[in-house]
Amino acid sequence: MAYNEELLERMREALSDHEVREQKMFGGVAFMLRGNMCVWVTDDSMMVRIGPDNYEDALAMPHASEMDFTGQQMKGWVFVSDEGWADDADLEAWVQRGVDFVLTLPAK
Repeated sequence: MAYNEELLERMREALSDHEVREQKMFGGVAFMLRGNMCVWVTDDSMMVRIGPDNYEDALAMPHASEMDFTGQQMKGWVFVSDEGWADDADLEAWVQRGVDFVLTLPAK
């Protein structure tokens, strides 16, 4: 699986105010904030860590779907298809959701 270079660059820009580390994993690139995965880029979608309390609200948003990367539903994570991040404001809003949740976690 390859990752979307355009989305990767746009995520870098959206996260430029944060000290993040990029880590290649599972055929994509994850952005780690304070040692916790925040968002992840794959071939045609992004995965956002939104936390279990925000899960149902996130799934109700357009272009978001269950994260079932391992074949099992993973509450607290959602996939966002390319239509959901086509606009810079939409991309930044999804990235911010990931940042907001990860900032509630202890640093690793």
